[in-house]
Amino acid sequence: MAELVKNPRVLKNVQDELRQVFDAKGRVDESNFDELKYLKLVIKETFRFHPTVPLLLPRESREPCQINGYDIPAKTRVLVNAWAMGRDPKYWNDAESFKPERFLEKSVDFNASSLEYIPFGAGRRMCPGMIYGPTIVELQLAMLLYHFDWILPDGMKPEDVKMTELFGTTSRRKHELFVIPVVKRPLPV
Repeated sequence: MAELVKNPRVLKNVQDELRQVFDAKGRVDESNFDELKYLKLVIKETFRFHPTVPLLLPRESREPCQINGYDIPAKTRVLVNAWAMGRDPKYWNDAESFKPERFLEKSVDFNASSLEYIPFGAGRRMCPGMIYGPTIVELQLAMLLYHFDWILPDGMKPEDVKMTELFGTTSRRKHELFVIPVVKRPLPV
């Protein structure tokens, strides 16, 4: 939500898509989720830019190997910085900007086939929430964006939204997000 209110163009695009798909029914349901291409791009971009777990669980090498000229002994523990990988300008054009459209040109997905995008880990022990997490986020976000418009309080502008994150086992916002919901599509009775 923070990235969407900070980027009104993206918010408008995703709401337009949702309202086009669900206006005939008057409610969001999972039957038409395959039509929500832009919403899926927004979620992918959110996981790239704000991975839930910035440092993936430690991994351990099973055998000695060499990486970029460095000898790595067996049983070496490695921490993977998913946050830095998602912001690496070597792999992402304009890496510090929230641009869901980048995934139209770059065919990467949650399955860790492209190591520059691994919000759910990689290898033999990927996150068990890899399927469940995005599905729940899609449904909740779709309902919030379909039924409500969102405005910032007290004349606040999108550029005033602070995006500082606190890091720990998981990542979270340092500053709470305050937005005002305005009913756009009432829930059917």
